[in-house]
Amino acid sequence: MVRLEHVNLVMKNIQPTLDFLLTAFPEWRVRGEGNMAWGSAENGTSRDWLHVGDDDYYLTLNSNAVGEIRDTKGIQPGVAHMGFVVDDLQALIDRLLVKGFVVDIKGRNHPFRKTVYYNDPAGFQFEFLEYSSEDPAEKNMYGGESGDLEKKVTPII
Repeated sequence: MVRLEHVNLVMKNIQPTLDFLLTAFPEWRVRGEGNMAWGSAENGTSRDWLHVGDDDYYLTLNSNAVGEIRDTKGIQPGVAHMGFVVDDLQALIDRLLVKGFVVDIKGRNHPFRKTVYYNDPAGFQFEFLEYSSEDPAEKNMYGGESGDLEKKVTPII
């Protein structure tokens, strides 16, 4: 068996991203946290870190980044977004809206899935997907989309 256990993210300040994630996933919790030296002797810093997630999967958030994050609309190398499957996409949208988070992109219409993208306060982009089929041929169907991407909207899905 192969599965992705965690993703390690570095940002200037942990708290805004932590607030975003705990709003998106209220069942998640901070699993552990601490402080450590990071980098080489000539280019090092002290960094706070924490693991946020559940017993099986988590994101590592690290503080004290230097520089700017990759522009998710640009063509620079790096992570474009992270995708999470949820059972109730509208409930997630509603929770985030109450906290002031607005959908950055609503995905194109697809017969077996709905998608929205958010940029968190640190600039990371998260995709949230809800599948309407368990059939792999349907939920993993490439093509079949209609309509345009909608940007900076709060969709009623």
